[in-house]
This record gives sequence, C-alpha cells and structure tokens, in this order.
Amino acid sequence: MPSQQRPTIAIVVKGYPRLSETFIAQEILALEGRGLPLSIWSLRHPTEKAVHPMHKRIKARASYLPEYLYQEPLRVAAGLAWGLRQPGVRRMLATFWRDLKRDMTPNRGRRLGQAFVLARELPAEIRHLHVHYLHTPASVVRYAAMLRGLTFSFSAHAKDIWTTPDWEIREKIADSAWGVTCTRDGHARLTALAPPSPSGVGRVDLVYHGLDLSRFPAPPQRPARDGSDPADPIRIVTVGRAVAKKGFDDLLTALAALPEGLHWQLVHIGGGELLAELKQQAAREGIGGRVVFLGAKAQPDVIAMMREADLFVLPAKQAKSGDRDGLPNVLMEAASQELAIVASDFAGIPEFLRDGREGVLVPPGRWDLLANAVNMLARDPARRTYLGKAAAARLARDFSMEAGIDHLATLFQAQLGGDGDAVPGSGAAAKLEAERALAAVRAE
Repeated sequence: MPSQQRPTIAIVVKGYPRLSETFIAQEILALEGRGLPLSIWSLRHPTEKAVHPMHKRIKARASYLPEYLYQEPLRVAAGLAWGLRQPGVRRMLATFWRDLKRDMTPNRGRRLGQAFVLARELPAEIRHLHVHYLHTPASVVRYAAMLRGLTFSFSAHAKDIWTTPDWEIREKIADSAWGVTCTRDGHARLTALAPPSPSGVGRVDLVYHGLDLSRFPAPPQRPARDGSDPADPIRIVTVGRAVAKKGFDDLLTALAALPEGLHWQLVHIGGGELLAELKQQAAREGIGGRVVFLGAKAQPDVIAMMREADLFVLPAKQAKSGDRDGLPNVLMEAASQELAIVASDFAGIPEFLRDGREGVLVPPGRWDLLANAVNMLARDPARRTYLGKAAAARLARDFSMEAGIDHLATLFQAQLGGDGDAVPGSGAAAKLEAERALAAVRAE
C-alpha cells in the first residue's frame, strides 16, 4: 500500500502499558529518541492504574485490538469482510488451518480475529511489524503480515521461548525477517530452531535489554546494618509478579529458617496471581509481621525502596509449566543502586551476575542454600558493599542500554530503507528488500 506519509513501524505488544515490562517501555522510548517513527498496537487494555514515567514520555499512539472478539463484533466483522477480499487471504488462512490442526483451542481463533482487525486498521504508512513475545502476540502479527504483505520481526523474552511448541517457533522464525532475544540460553534454543538462511533473513540475534542509567539517581550511602539490632533490622527487598517462576515461595521458606538472633524485614513489590497465597504462606510460616506486600508500583517507587534496602533477593526457578525468567531488569535496577544481590544461578541471571563477584548465586529451588546466603550477607555489611559496587560497575561497563538500541535501530532502519511497496498477500517484494538490506547490515 503506497503512501506519501513517512514509513512507520508498528510495535505490537500483549498489553500496554504494563508495570512489569519496563524493558519494552525503555526500548520504545529509546528508539523514538533515535528518530524512528513508531505506533503501538496492543492485544489487551491496561489493567493497572499506575504507569511508569517512561510511558508518559512515549509519543507513539497506542491502539487496542478487541481483547475478546464478542466484545467488538462490528470491528471483527469489518476486518473479516475486508480481509476476505485481500490477495493474501489464501496464504494466511492456509497457515491458520495448519496451526489450528496442531493447536485446537479458542485462543487460536481469537488470534485470527485480532489479525483481521489489525490488518484492516493498520495505517497505510506502516511498512513493518515488530512484535514482543513469540507466542500468541506473534501469531496475530504473523497472520496480519501475510494479509497485508508486510514483513515482521520479533523480540522473544522468556515464557514465549520456553512454553511455545518447537513447530510453532520454527515456523514463525522462518516467516520473520529477523528476531532478537535477551539471554544466551534463549538464543541457543531459538537458533537451534531457526532455518538455515545465508542472507540473514529469519536469523535470531542476542540483544541484551540493558539499562538506561541516565534515568537513575546516584547510589546512596547505606548504614552498616548487620541484623543484630531489633530496632534496626536488615532491610530486604524483592520485586516481581507473584508467579511461580519468581520463586517467592522459596524466599519465604528461606526467611522463616533464618536464625532467631537475626533481625530482618522483607518488602515485596509486585502484583500477580499468587499474591494471596504468598500472604497466607507468610502467616503460616510465622513471619507475617516481618513481610510487607506493597503490590505493583511505578519504577520511581521501586527505586526508592531499593535505595532504602540492604539486600535484594530474587530466587527465580522453572515453573511446572516450563515457564522461566530471562534476565530480569529488576536485577540491573538493583545494581544501579549498588544494592547487594542474592539470586538464582539460573536462566539469564548468571550472564549478568557472577557468583562471588557481582552477587551471590544459589541453585534454583534450594531454599536452604538461599537462607544461608541471606544469613551470611545480612551479617556482613562490608561484603554487601563490595558486591553492590561490583554489580554497578559491571552494569555500566557491559549492560548499558546503548549497544542494544544501536543494534535494533540499525535493523529497523534497514526495514524502512526499501521502497516500502510490498506486494499484498505474498510479502515477496518486502521480504526480498529486507534480505538485501539485512545482509548488508550484518556484513558491516
């Protein structure tokens, strides 16, 4: 669809804005700062009242697809009527039918309906689609891209890598222009499923989110608490949604096992489906009076709590569903404040924190070793100071945001560098142009 307007990239997300996805907001804001024209399309409306300051600075307009098709039947009907007349509909429906035979769920049908709406309502200046998460959001984008004859790319993060079937990951990568992911183990899984592509199309790159350190205050000076004074207990903080993969149940068990002579308090920040269960567990373990659940908070409130804390703990593990974390941004936020960290030696965490050098790492699920690590660091303020400063130094040296944004900006500019006139239905012209541009980018 030729347009006289400036070519634009549509960023598609599962929900927007979301407090737990600071990495997405940071990325969008930084890409806008590089001059990339973006629009945001969300599969869900926001469920939280609070937003991060970053969300208020983002200029891209957010549009919302029907979360459930029955809620907006006129939009869905208009998308279907329009879509059935498009040259790309045969390819898209054939792909959907192959997917449905292997995943006979209502969710699959909902994604098809959302794809019809998205494809119809995308402005003519949209030249490329980029989706965060490789599971259901990428299904919507893949179908819509086929219908409109556009290229698409993806950012894969955590759950989408480890709970999506191999066949689905393989086929989505093959249809994409390119993809990125944020941890080495996630990258290894995706590249093993990616098809051979000498031109670079369908390739998956490792791109860390990093942190925009300009948004954070200088680290505070901390008192040398050692847990010996009941009037001045060690302050422990943890941040994350109350879901199984965060391991907060192990944290509560570990804290309940700490020696009676060690005085401490824990603050948890985050919403989530298991929040009520965690509160019940804290009461059952006899530590309910020492644990405060603050619920979801905006980033400035999270950083303020980290500045008052002595120790950050995140005992991530693999959930029974197979879901696991990537490299949680909250670890880098804690490091920005020179806060000593205890975390799991799991997923992408050891890519940032090395045991004994920038933090203390324990095997996932081992609450006994977690309790020992917390006990030892709580009593040793000098060790906490050393680890906090080392983590902050590693963050500034190797995990700043700039390198990742440079890489993404180059890839997006390559997508917008062609003539933009994709062939509706097949996407052949757009994909060929992307192949040439991306091969040139990676040859540099």
